[in-house]
Amino acid sequence: MKKILVPTDFSEQAENALKVAAQLAKKYGSEIYVLHMLELPMQEVDMMNTASPLPEAMFFVKLAQQKFEDLLSRDYLEGLVVRDIVKNYPSFSSIIDTCHEHQVDLIVIGSHGASGLKEMFIGSNTEKVVRTSDIPVMVIKNEHAEFSVDRFVFASDFNKDNRETYKQATDIAKLFGAKMYLVMVNTANSFTPTAKANIRMHDFIKDSDFKDYTTHIYNDESVEMGILNFSKEIDADLIGISTHGRQGIAHFFNGSISEDLVNHAKRPVITFKI
Repeated sequence: MKKILVPTDFSEQAENALKVAAQLAKKYGSEIYVLHMLELPMQEVDMMNTASPLPEAMFFVKLAQQKFEDLLSRDYLEGLVVRDIVKNYPSFSSIIDTCHEHQVDLIVIGSHGASGLKEMFIGSNTEKVVRTSDIPVMVIKNEHAEFSVDRFVFASDFNKDNRETYKQATDIAKLFGAKMYLVMVNTANSFTPTAKANIRMHDFIKDSDFKDYTTHIYNDESVEMGILNFSKEIDADLIGISTHGRQGIAHFFNGSISEDLVNHAKRPVITFKI
């Protein structure tokens, strides 16, 4: 994990994410890129040109730079390589483009619940990042004085198109030294007999070299509630889910299940795009 990107609107929730990123950076020797997106009156504004003919645009750029100076002076960032980026805000894809530009390995982003994602970066753009980023996205809800992951839930339907995201999840588990709890949620509308579910799960993981895991089949009213309730029962430190957009994955993660889970979970969630 060489590079971590933290989008910020300078809110308390965004700083909670930055504090987690700082802990990860200290542990793994990572660089942190802190990104603030502006919605300026023009699509193209030269951020470095102080002679810009748009005084309103430059006011917001300078205000962001002042906030960055204050933010980057925090004690918990001392000794770390932290790079600040201010960009105009043409679309949510600019966040992912910035990650590609700087070869970022992980996005860490803050949220405070159901309304949190909608309040960051205007409208529902953060939800779009969660849903479409080809880079793992970790969503942080609360302040973590000491962020560690010992119990890592990976929820899936364990169909073959999830295997690449499972590899990414096991890489994260290895990085943290975490035990994985693989869970498949059964619902009344989409029920798989236990024997068949066990065969599917073990066939799914048989080629993986990751061995520190247990498998679980959990019954609940919905997939989302099953993941949340199971994670609460084992007191999970992190929940991992797969997503590849509104098309869903067969019966699993249909519609906005990944965004709903990110919004409603009280513990950190990391998403992996198929």
